[in-house]
Amino acid sequence: MYIQQIYTGCLAQAAYYIESGGEAAIIDPLRDTQVYLDIANARNAKIKYILETHFHADFVSGHIDIAQKTGAKIVYGPTAKAAYDIVVANDMQEFRLGNETLQVLHTPGHTMESCCFLAKDATGKPYALFSGDTLFVGDVGRVDLAANEALTREQLAYMMYDSVAKLKELSDDIVVYPGHGAGSACGKNIGKETTTTIGEQRKNNYALQPMDRESFIQMMVTGLATPPKYFFMDAKINRKGYEENMDSLLGQHVRSLNVNDFAKEVEAGSILVDTRMPAEFAKEHIPGSLNIGLNGDFAIWTGTILDNVPLVLVCAEGKETESVMRLGRIGYDKVAGFLKGGVNAWKEAGKQVNAIHSVSAEEFAKNIEKEGQSIDVRNEGEVALGTVRNAITIPLGKLQENLSTLDKNAHYYVYCQGGYRSMIGTSILEKNGFTNLSNVEGGMNAIKKTTAPIEVPEIA
Repeated sequence: MYIQQIYTGCLAQAAYYIESGGEAAIIDPLRDTQVYLDIANARNAKIKYILETHFHADFVSGHIDIAQKTGAKIVYGPTAKAAYDIVVANDMQEFRLGNETLQVLHTPGHTMESCCFLAKDATGKPYALFSGDTLFVGDVGRVDLAANEALTREQLAYMMYDSVAKLKELSDDIVVYPGHGAGSACGKNIGKETTTTIGEQRKNNYALQPMDRESFIQMMVTGLATPPKYFFMDAKINRKGYEENMDSLLGQHVRSLNVNDFAKEVEAGSILVDTRMPAEFAKEHIPGSLNIGLNGDFAIWTGTILDNVPLVLVCAEGKETESVMRLGRIGYDKVAGFLKGGVNAWKEAGKQVNAIHSVSAEEFAKNIEKEGQSIDVRNEGEVALGTVRNAITIPLGKLQENLSTLDKNAHYYVYCQGGYRSMIGTSILEKNGFTNLSNVEGGMNAIKKTTAPIEVPEIA
């Protein structure tokens, strides 16, 4: 079987093109589907199936588009219910793909319908597992995203225990192709590798170690970070289907606005998102804008910080379509347009621009003991490994809701691990009336090389 992983770093998401005997299947495709169609066309193969490991919460799937364009059948695991035509597979059911087969392994826990697809060669020997959000490198899928009044996270963890046991029965040499890599919020702490083996996970994955069910459940329901705001919206979209395909979305929303029209959109309530690099934003930007750069986890952080509200964009030249597309991947379709000419056009119209004061890690280390207060916007796991003495620790995703605990008259130094998230945090603070701000360039990666006092916080 030919296997090609299509990895999208912005979402830490892996889709797969697989093919045997001229027949292809796409596993967990994104909304921008052309890449999968292009691979099939280049290989002169016919797409027979779109295999969905579950109803995704972290992106809008492209399954409906592919099905409409190719006639392929959309396959989900047991218990799945959708508002469009799907094949609801049974546990252990096999689907023929060319000379080989794909067997459905129902693995509830992350969601009720979650499943893995076990690839078998022409002799029936299993050799690859497409594990979706059930099994990751060093982790398993979180058990709170599908929790509701009828199903608690403890009940989902109960099911996940049995699902993990089912996967542990597979041979060590089976290659595992997971649905996500490091940075995804679909697990607690996913490893950086994008493939693994059952044997490697049996040795190194905390969730595959021998333990009783109660210990497993307790482990699974603790330490869960708050999921991004958009997760539950996307899961609903993937059940119901979306109104616009990506081609239509780009055609309508990659729209240039002159300065006056852009300003009117902002006055009407649209949120201004600047997708340029943090250093460019720091140099000059439109007052009130949020910097969420395309060079990082743009879609994830947009969906974490903002609700699905009307947006207007400031982009680096040539990055307008990419900005709208990456928002569309998570169902953020309310883009009114982008500022034609960017910040330069804004300045030429005589309008004000702001700048963010940035300091090197060395300058921060010299100053922090004398004046100012540091804010660490990294997540809890990063902070637990060490943070600057007396730092205020607020994960970036919770900064907005904790603004009232901060003093607008204080001088704050904001840092993260590498500098990307701190600029997002600094822009949130500036937008909300904080004026004495310094962004620490290079974040903790640079700070730990200085004389700044770093301490491991006590665990309560």
